[in-house]
Amino acid sequence: MAEQGGGHGRRCEVCGGWLKRNGRTSSGKIRWRCTSCGSSSSRSRPDVTRRAQAETFVAWLTGPASQREVGGGSGRTFRDRHAWCWRIEPAIAVTGEVFDEVQLDGIYLAGGWCALIPITRGTVVGLQWCDTEKKAAWMALLERLPAPRAVVVDGGSGLASALAATWPDTAVQRCLVHVQRNVRGYLTRHPRTDAGRTLRALSLQLTKITTRDQATIWLTALNAWHQVNSDLIKQRTYATQPGAIRPQWARAGQRWWYTHDRIRRAYRLMARLARQDALFTYLEPRFEGLDISSTTNQIEGGINSVLRDLLKRHRGMTPEHQKRAVEWWCYLHSENPTQPADLARPEHWNPQPSPPVINDKPIDPAGYDTTATAEEGLWARKGWAGRP
Repeated sequence: MAEQGGGHGRRCEVCGGWLKRNGRTSSGKIRWRCTSCGSSSSRSRPDVTRRAQAETFVAWLTGPASQREVGGGSGRTFRDRHAWCWRIEPAIAVTGEVFDEVQLDGIYLAGGWCALIPITRGTVVGLQWCDTEKKAAWMALLERLPAPRAVVVDGGSGLASALAATWPDTAVQRCLVHVQRNVRGYLTRHPRTDAGRTLRALSLQLTKITTRDQATIWLTALNAWHQVNSDLIKQRTYATQPGAIRPQWARAGQRWWYTHDRIRRAYRLMARLARQDALFTYLEPRFEGLDISSTTNQIEGGINSVLRDLLKRHRGMTPEHQKRAVEWWCYLHSENPTQPADLARPEHWNPQPSPPVINDKPIDPAGYDTTATAEEGLWARKGWAGRP
């Protein structure tokens, strides 16, 4: 009997006869023909189909191709077949490895969501969703990861508090590019005063420092600038002075403010980071040979810019779908990602219906209401009724 069926053991669902191959359908599936009744059919394995759909869905979501190019049909057909794939939630597993360096940054999405992403050498090691980069959100992320030897940050206040609470023994390196941006925001690109131009030039030298001797020379120059301009940054303007113009940032009723407040802010930023040993952590002897970064360029250019380009290609997605796209991209660029099809489960393509909502509120007579009633002379009139 096995020889009559060609060794595959397939039976006809109509008469029970043996089936034999009879070419392929237009979609590429094998066509089977019954040797007894002549009926033709094609069979498919749902598990294999779902795996292929999951792989195709993720390839479209994280790649540059369109739905038509990836699916081979129309975009509507692709969306109908792969709608269940949005239910798969990839999660980055924590390996417990202690890294030499971790870079931290957040990226904001449409809809008020923010993704907090830690990376090490271009590899994503975690993901945390929040509304803003606040301390509680950063702590929820950092508590899941072992403390590294050094961390590179952009200087957010919430992140600084979370690092002090969760990773107190980790050395902090402030991103020097962000320091330059902050100084430029205070002084502009072309400061009008000699003190501002000198301070701006000092900030531009930060990213060119590669040795401890150069760092010492830079710190000496910053201290010399303060000795020369200490009186300048202490000057005050009083509201009672003739011709005094209150700056926009001054509070209502404030009686005085620093005359050169922006120069003062730029200096105090760099001086504070120097006192905290957060400017040249990457040059410390204990990190010799580890190649600690001085900027967050790896996460800014290698992660955030790619995610922005990804969401731009898929513009028009709902906030939930944008979150899923970010999760899939980060998961595929984590340490040990598996195939997308391995995460697909029967509950994803065949979810259980949610129980109906039962309203147990008793039905009472309506009290005050907004419905028009005939008793009050309020109802929908037709024709010429009521017209003069």
